[in-house]
Amino acid sequence: MATPIFKASVPHSNPLLHSLLPLLWTGTVNSVPKKNNLLLLPLRASSELNSLRSEVSLCVGSHLIPHPNKVEKGGEDAFFTSSYSGGVLAIADGVSGWAEEDVDPALFSRELIANASAFVPDEEVNYDPQVLIRKAHAATSSIGSATVIVAMLERNGTLKIANVGDCGLKLIREGQIIFSTTPQEHYFDCPYQLSSETVGQTYLDAMVSSLEAIEGDIIVMGSDGLFDNVFDHEIVSTIGQHRNVSDAAKVLANLARVHSLDSSYDSPYALEARSKGIEPPWWKKIIGMQLTGGKLDDITVIVAQIVSSL
Repeated sequence: MATPIFKASVPHSNPLLHSLLPLLWTGTVNSVPKKNNLLLLPLRASSELNSLRSEVSLCVGSHLIPHPNKVEKGGEDAFFTSSYSGGVLAIADGVSGWAEEDVDPALFSRELIANASAFVPDEEVNYDPQVLIRKAHAATSSIGSATVIVAMLERNGTLKIANVGDCGLKLIREGQIIFSTTPQEHYFDCPYQLSSETVGQTYLDAMVSSLEAIEGDIIVMGSDGLFDNVFDHEIVSTIGQHRNVSDAAKVLANLARVHSLDSSYDSPYALEARSKGIEPPWWKKIIGMQLTGGKLDDITVIVAQIVSSL
């Protein structure tokens, strides 16, 4: 995320969790083994035998493409998927402005996601995504900041979401988007972000949502590298063309990458920039060109289908 840091001052560096963090951006921490290119999240046996609703879980695919200039270190996004209860999905996007302070932006997002993954079964969390964000943030000692989104599916189909910043989630049912999270930002290209600093956002600033998902619904979750470069109709079309969730996640991530590299593409990011009064470079202005182009960024995509656990 090539965005400014929302901060008052930069504190001194703390010790980092080097041994654990490099694993997380791939989604390998607390993730489910692959089978037939799908992340199958089996549901545990239920004691609620008299439930009137069939129990559900998630079938998950994911794909991450680092920023072209950050391939060597794996980018600054981090994510995990978990089979706990009905299934848990989470993405954190490190704020790249910290690189100007000689801080690796990936460290905060990776540690935040590692902590979130570890706290999923915690009794105090009580399967609440907002509380999970609170505990994960409090346990993160790395310097930096990140946007974050967490979605937790109950076995009865209740989908609970908490997000801080501009990572997002869309729920697709029968070829239509029936729910979308709304990005939170201080101003254009400066989203809300959890930070190592005392001045910044906390779990209390999270946008919290709860909705009823049904078998066959599709969740598309992503960092802003997806939604800044791919329109809703492209997401719906891609999902409709690929029934395999792993294939769908990969295709969406690659589509976002292609758009991000196209300086003539009129991307969602460019449209928003123009709507906020952002002007093109002077050399484009003098020849009458408008602000266009995709946005180079790390791109993380998680696609999950609601499936029956029976």
